[in-house]
Amino acid sequence: MTVDEIMGLAPVVPVLVIDDAGSAGELAKALVAGGIAALEVTLRTPAALDAIRAMAAIPGAVPGAGTVLNADDARRAVDAGARFLVSPGLSEGVARAALDLGVPLLAGVATGTEIMRGLDLGLTRFKFFPAETSGGAAAVAAFGGPFAQVLFCPTGGITAGTAPGYLKLANVACVGGSWLAPRGLVASGDWSAITALARTAAGLSSAI
Repeated sequence: MTVDEIMGLAPVVPVLVIDDAGSAGELAKALVAGGIAALEVTLRTPAALDAIRAMAAIPGAVPGAGTVLNADDARRAVDAGARFLVSPGLSEGVARAALDLGVPLLAGVATGTEIMRGLDLGLTRFKFFPAETSGGAAAVAAFGGPFAQVLFCPTGGITAGTAPGYLKLANVACVGGSWLAPRGLVASGDWSAITALARTAAGLSSAI
């Protein structure tokens, strides 16, 4: 899939911190049932790669890896079944690895300088991060003038309440958020509640 196809799967990409890979398959099923297909599993826990493997086996799920910090992270994630990569910042090493591996990358940017560096690397789709502390929706909107060819997936501090303010922008294709799969609901196995959260998120509209 292309990066545009990944970003177009749903208006919200859940940012998932998974402690127990044994629950990953059920979590993916619950999110897919609610209309959310692109699933960002952060590489912050020892269970992350096994969780990606489990999610890759779920029909309709498109697992990706977040918190990709270097080329080795990228390779291990793709080997586990990740179909896209997300990094918190812009790294030439990660960008080159994604290109070599043939997988879409959403590299994190927060400034015009970082966007220009990304453009030099051939990237035009970025994660705006951390969104809420980097100027929020107003900052993203301001980038639309000088960087008309760029689309963003703002992530970081975004909630169900603030997501629509980003999604109405012409240069925002989707947002990332952790509210779709609270760790408490995952730990208790309340999959119906997660499906309900996913369904509400999938119903948000994007200007793209």
